[in-house]
Amino acid sequence: MRRLFPVTDETDETAARPGAPAPDTGQAPGASAAGGSVDREWSLEELAEAYAYPEPPPGGREPWLRANMVSTLDGAAQHEGRSHPISSAADMRIFGTLRGLADVVIVGAETVRQEGYRPAREREAFAAMREAAGQGPVPAIAVVSSSLELDFSWPLFTSPLVPTLVLTGAAAAPDRVAAAEKAGARVVIAGDGMGVDPVRAVRALAELGMTRLLTEGGPRLLGQLVVSGVLDELCLTVSPMLTAGDAQRIAGGPSLTVPKRFALASLLEEEGFLFSRYRRT
Repeated sequence: MRRLFPVTDETDETAARPGAPAPDTGQAPGASAAGGSVDREWSLEELAEAYAYPEPPPGGREPWLRANMVSTLDGAAQHEGRSHPISSAADMRIFGTLRGLADVVIVGAETVRQEGYRPAREREAFAAMREAAGQGPVPAIAVVSSSLELDFSWPLFTSPLVPTLVLTGAAAAPDRVAAAEKAGARVVIAGDGMGVDPVRAVRALAELGMTRLLTEGGPRLLGQLVVSGVLDELCLTVSPMLTAGDAQRIAGGPSLTVPKRFALASLLEEEGFLFSRYRRT
């Protein structure tokens, strides 16, 4: 993996110029400072530093919601209903790093069904980092569902290290709410009707002490977060693949009246995959 943006030192600036010779850094082949231009496998510590959440303001930590998605060159967010076929080993390392940094992972019910979601796994590599940040051993999974038509016998609900959350509306069927709670899930009301209000969902999670927020979609949920204005950051993997077909984009649903512009924060590359990070301006 190598960093393409931002360019931060003389070595990177030299490497970034078209046709420039490789600089003599005095380091062993394949070695460079974290985030340098030499193509090598980054450690989890380096990835965690590259994807760290913003430092909290003096008054305390405010919620920061980032999305992690993958898209092919022709805009497909899935192949045959799943994202894994368009991913890569490096993409999965970043996927794991983003989870390792988050307090909670927000995911739509349909994505839970399609991708076969399971509880987050405790990883020794992130244990000390999470403890120092005052976090639990793993992020909670928060499933967004209006109907609560979920199989509560899945391990996601029955055997997580930390209780799975279910975000729903006040008009959700009482028997489904009871079924979720009986399975061990924590039901969080974040809407007045059947649906979930993204603004209320973010606020409700923050009130539970979960301010480092990560969503993995799917496209319908991400579209709702974009339109509601609560998305702070998009971590987008551009996969060097073409699929054609009619697969969903990374975000769906109603469009914004005026497109919202984000600013490029960083860009990494490995084996043709681009790992971009954009932040709201």
